Amino acid sequence: MKNRIILWGSVSLVFAAMAVAGGFFYFHTYSPDRGRYPLRGIDVSHHQGQIDWQRVAADDVAFTIIKATEGGDHVDRAFAKNLREARAAGLAVGAYHFFTFCRPGADQAKNFISVVPHDQPLLPPVVDIEFGGNCPQRPAPEQLNVELQSFLGPVEAAFGKTAIVYLTDEAEAAYAEQIAARPLWLRSLLVEPDRHDWIYWQYHNRGHVDGIVGDVDLNVLQGGQEKLAALLASAH
Repeated sequence: MKNRIILWGSVSLVFAAMAVAGGFFYFHTYSPDRGRYPLRGIDVSHHQGQIDWQRVAADDVAFTIIKATEGGDHVDRAFAKNLREARAAGLAVGAYHFFTFCRPGADQAKNFISVVPHDQPLLPPVVDIEFGGNCPQRPAPEQLNVELQSFLGPVEAAFGKTAIVYLTDEAEAAYAEQIAARPLWLRSLLVEPDRHDWIYWQYHNRGHVDGIVGDVDLNVLQGGQEKLAALLASAH
């Protein structure tokens, strides 16, 4: 009986180890169906460090959204370099702003508009709404909507394009149905979003791409090359 217990214990450990290994492999290799979503992109900031954009472009990456600003006065120190080098590597490029809950939306719009160039082809501007790394206060949807509109109005007028709103899972649950209606960029790790009104889907937060040391967010675009071209060219 004792030997049988030891045997079953060993078998259980083996199966548990296999399950863990399988889960680890699935997590690190997951990618949406490329037949449905043929274009892959990344979003980056200074946290990715030095990026070799030529190698990134050669590793099945078609577009990138680059952090430009945060709040009313912060500028990502790698933005200008990343924007220049990503475009030179042939990627479609766009810029995003991290929206803080503790600064007026109008101030944040001025920051973004002053940093992001207006004379170059860009994907629609993105405003990033999430709780992680934000001010501890959680505004009511009505309060957020007022400040968000104060941001969106000047930004959309400056760039001539409808902005895209990035929402994490938590922010989507709290705000998606109650803030300004805009195209969405949804974060849904390893699981396809349960709604279909999105432009970008961030499906991985610890992906790996040639040319970047360490983790990077991975995304797909809903649509193919024509959709990407339309996003670059579309204007009011």
